[in-house]
Amino acid sequence: MKKTLLALALVSAGLVAAPAAFAQSAPSDNGGWFVNGNVGRTSINKGPYDGHDTGYALNGGYRWSLSPNVALGVEAGYNDLGNIHVKNVFNSNNVVDSGRSQLHGWTAGVNGHFNLNPNWYISARTGLYAWKGHGLSNDSNPIRESLDKTSWYAGAGFGYDFTNNFSVGLNYDYFDAKKHNVDLSTDMVSVSAEYRF
Repeated sequence: MKKTLLALALVSAGLVAAPAAFAQSAPSDNGGWFVNGNVGRTSINKGPYDGHDTGYALNGGYRWSLSPNVALGVEAGYNDLGNIHVKNVFNSNNVVDSGRSQLHGWTAGVNGHFNLNPNWYISARTGLYAWKGHGLSNDSNPIRESLDKTSWYAGAGFGYDFTNNFSVGLNYDYFDAKKHNVDLSTDMVSVSAEYRF
């Protein structure tokens, strides 16, 4: 009987403590310094280019918490969107393909993190994209050119905040990259992970 009462007391204490433990893990403030990384599938179907590759992006920045559900901030980062073929790690083909667009560059912009409830969020970002790439012009006599320019990028996503410090998400980003009748504009669908300090 004593063992049954002790077991019942332990289970009751566990049931009482469980909501408090979950409440502590739910984010209450999403502002501060952050770093994040994305890896995903890039797509370009302009002119002589029509295909998919693997791309990545690394970002860091700071967000100000305007309320428990809204944080707005600034970010800067680097991405490579067009010349990595992960599948070629396992065969004799080139992992870096010099015949592709080779689009890469630096980003600087603003972002927002909007919690729909204590854990689920949506995000948005936009800003300047200082890019470099190689591409074929879209005219009757195509010429491969090495290009660079400052343009723009924008994206949106959704995800899950596991704690105040860590989240994962799914994102869509568009990177505008056009110059001299060459269009290397690329979009990327990616998974991301973010750590907040």
